Amino acid sequence: MTFAQTTIFAILIATLGLFLWGRWRFDVVALAALLAAVLVGVVPAGEAFLGFGSPAVITVACVLVISRSLQHSGVLDHAADWLIARAKREGSQRLALSGIGAVLSGFMNNVGALALLMPLALRLAKEPARILMPLSFASILGGLVTLIGTPPNIIIANYRGTVTDAPFRMFDFAFVGLPVALLGLGFLLLIGWRLVPAGRKGRRAADSLFEVGDYIAELQVPEESAFAGQPAQVIEEAHDGEILVVGLNRDGKRRFGQLRRHHLRPGDVVLVRANPAALEKLVQTKQVTLGPDQDLSEEELRNDEIGLIEAVVPPGGLIEGRTPDGLALRRRYGATLLALAREGGNITSRVGRTRLRAGDVLLLQGAIEDLPEAVARLGCLPLAERGLAIGRSRRLLWPLAIFAVAIAATAIGLVPVHIAFAAAVLLLVLSEQITMREAYDSVDWSILLLLGAMIPLGQALESTGGTAIIAGGIVALAGSLPPVIVLAALLVVTMTLSDVLNNAATAIVMAPIAVNTATQLGVNPDAFLMAVALGASAAFLTPIGHQNNVLVMGPGGYRFGDYWRMGLPLEILIVAAAVPLILWAWPL
Repeated sequence: MTFAQTTIFAILIATLGLFLWGRWRFDVVALAALLAAVLVGVVPAGEAFLGFGSPAVITVACVLVISRSLQHSGVLDHAADWLIARAKREGSQRLALSGIGAVLSGFMNNVGALALLMPLALRLAKEPARILMPLSFASILGGLVTLIGTPPNIIIANYRGTVTDAPFRMFDFAFVGLPVALLGLGFLLLIGWRLVPAGRKGRRAADSLFEVGDYIAELQVPEESAFAGQPAQVIEEAHDGEILVVGLNRDGKRRFGQLRRHHLRPGDVVLVRANPAALEKLVQTKQVTLGPDQDLSEEELRNDEIGLIEAVVPPGGLIEGRTPDGLALRRRYGATLLALAREGGNITSRVGRTRLRAGDVLLLQGAIEDLPEAVARLGCLPLAERGLAIGRSRRLLWPLAIFAVAIAATAIGLVPVHIAFAAAVLLLVLSEQITMREAYDSVDWSILLLLGAMIPLGQALESTGGTAIIAGGIVALAGSLPPVIVLAALLVVTMTLSDVLNNAATAIVMAPIAVNTATQLGVNPDAFLMAVALGASAAFLTPIGHQNNVLVMGPGGYRFGDYWRMGLPLEILIVAAAVPLILWAWPL
């Protein structure tokens, strides 16, 4: 191998290893890998950031903006509520939610589709674990059907345009994706949901994941207390962040918000967030006593102006990897973190200093009118009734009409998809269906940074001859095996990588390998590209393989090892169905 080939292999292996390790954010790792490739000369400096201008990156950004506009329009809410109102039993609810999720995911960002339906699922479900994982998997399956359903499809279509005369069109993926999605949905609804562990503690609207007694205690200030006449912050300062004052009952009135400087009086009842050890230590000082009511309810944490909201931390979110104390939630966002749940269990020790992970569920307290904006600014997804755009006058069907025209223009070949969707975003902004701030906020910049950084690395792997070496090794290993076996193996390998790596990164790395392998075998490269597109999106074995799987982890009370129970048979079924479908739609 040449120096350039050895270098790009080393960089990509290190990059994939860091992705697997998960210590650093995937977008940071991708950018570091790109800069390393530039410094050693395998990516020309003048081409380092051309990936950010790729049609794939532009299309992904536009899809995210359009998805936000559709969510805010309310038309999808009305359609979902109308259907769900007619589903009275758990089985019919699962069918309706999963079916709607799959359909929406074919035409909008599948994370957006899940975010739209998850609050509704939690409101309806008696056992969230029985509904949320099937809903997550269904939304992933729906993305297989169209060009815009998932980033891997966009990446593969764009790559095909660079190696052949034209990219894949809007519904080229449906020949394989639609039958696979329908078969997968049938499995989820008939068999798969039974494989999810029962009895897990998940979040429901009627039965919160959080038990108030686990995280809130009521303390009374006695006459002889040294705290009397002192600001409430002395209670916090004396216990090194283990105790947080969240409420004050005085003369029958409940006070919340910025209470640290409120001077305490004898007889005050103070509500604190505390773990049992710190609470016991505080009570032993005899400066406070346990309040008369320890059987608290959430009603005692709200009033006419102060409310509660639950929200889930998304993968790559602004607050992932940061601590609540470091975020200064009260000062910057006007919200108080009351409780934190992870994998179905409450974290009670040093909540303020716990590094947040994707899938964590936060219980926030704040002014009712400010909480939705605070959740949006934190980059979290609310687990509550939808309607964050209350007070905005919108024409329900206008965003849907603009989106439909953009899809039609792309489907008939009038304009490329990135042009059609960019025009749609412009029309949505000009018609005031979405503001520029909302448009910018709706873009997942971590995904765009990942794509923009990884695309030049994929091109460097190909330009240095690295993909030809890998493809030659695959062909040599295959020996005299028929190409269909190689196709199936490529599909399985791609699915396996996508279960542990970001699916977009998997598609970028595997696409040139697929084309080179097909070329050396002397068969149709389209079949191999379709196998990569399908495999990169079909991530069902782990919560880290796809954003949707992470998002339902906390609310559903799932553990890491729960996903393969339903995901493994689903992936086997997909491989068994997809290979003959690919051979039929894209003959070798």
